[in-house]
Amino acid sequence: MDDLDFPTGRGPSAPQLRKYPRVRVSAPFPCSLARVGRVRKGIVEQGVGIVYDVSTKGARVMTEAVITPGDRIAMRLRLPHQTGSMVIEAATVRWGKEHTYGVEFEALSPSDDKHIQSFMTRQSKSGPTVAA
Repeated sequence: MDDLDFPTGRGPSAPQLRKYPRVRVSAPFPCSLARVGRVRKGIVEQGVGIVYDVSTKGARVMTEAVITPGDRIAMRLRLPHQTGSMVIEAATVRWGKEHTYGVEFEALSPSDDKHIQSFMTRQSKSGPTVAA
């Protein structure tokens, strides 16, 4: 199953098939991103995106920025109800389809990990997690 093909009508008892469960964001929020390392001449190296779901290890982001699977990027995002922005210095683009990308965080600070865990707990109480 592709990351964009979400089953519908699944209740809260649906098994979680992912190693790191994700929660769908009830109100998608913006982020900014920039390529790290390799530079492509004439290509936009940074941009903005919209986060649609998140886990402790990554996110699904829609963006017009030119990124491809395997690219390393840095991200800045502010989760809903968070006072400041998180800076994720390194993440890897794992897949892409029609301007939507799966991004895996390479490392999070303990503080950022705590913010994401709290956000996921609030979201899972108000909406379904994304299964597979």
